[in-house]
Amino acid sequence: MNFENEKAARIAEMGTNQYLKSTAHEFIKASVAAKYSYNFSWLGRPIIQYPQDIVAMQEIIWEVQPELIIETGIAHGGSLIFSASMLELIACCTGNQGSVLGIDIDIRPHNRIAIEAHPLFKRIQMLQGSSIAPDIIAQVVEIAKDKQSVLIFLDSNHTHAHVLAELQAYAPLTTLGSYCVVFDTFLEELPAELAGDRPWGPGNNPKTAVSEYLKHHPEFAINKNIDHKLLTSVAPDGYLKRIS
Repeated sequence: MNFENEKAARIAEMGTNQYLKSTAHEFIKASVAAKYSYNFSWLGRPIIQYPQDIVAMQEIIWEVQPELIIETGIAHGGSLIFSASMLELIACCTGNQGSVLGIDIDIRPHNRIAIEAHPLFKRIQMLQGSSIAPDIIAQVVEIAKDKQSVLIFLDSNHTHAHVLAELQAYAPLTTLGSYCVVFDTFLEELPAELAGDRPWGPGNNPKTAVSEYLKHHPEFAINKNIDHKLLTSVAPDGYLKRIS
């Protein structure tokens, strides 16, 4: 059995290992309370993600080789820099050129200054405004219209209504074989008190939005292999691959 077959068998087995899955879930609960995901950076900018999801994003970007990555939610800009760095590596290796489009309702001045000063800003464009505002959606659609390969990362407001509206606006831009990744679906499985004073929580979160969206959009399928491989992830059932 070659390495890829061994890996596939191992991942499938992990997906049925209840002890491993429950242990990973306990770690997620404990780590959220400790703000574990706030401890990492990418090329100098804070990236509020779990390392496991960062690795998964790397694999997807290399697989898809996107001409455009659209990200909702900018925060400190670490994810934008990460995506731009991957596109820079792809350009060096293959010559394929790509760019990142980040959208946020409030790009704080100190974050904007730091992002614009970064050496990889040459691959980044930012829009300030609500990701579900008609004028912002129109601008994104215009930017994406001639791109041959588009990858989507949704990571802004985590309420059901907002994420569902983002999916309706941006998921159709996902090209065949690419992904629309919806972050923070793990909120559905966490105790409500861990959301603090945020408006989202169990029953009102990205995972409920994904479930609703997929009822009417069979062109997307959840890549369960990613969930089984990562085990600790903020995006269980959130790695949506366009299959038709």
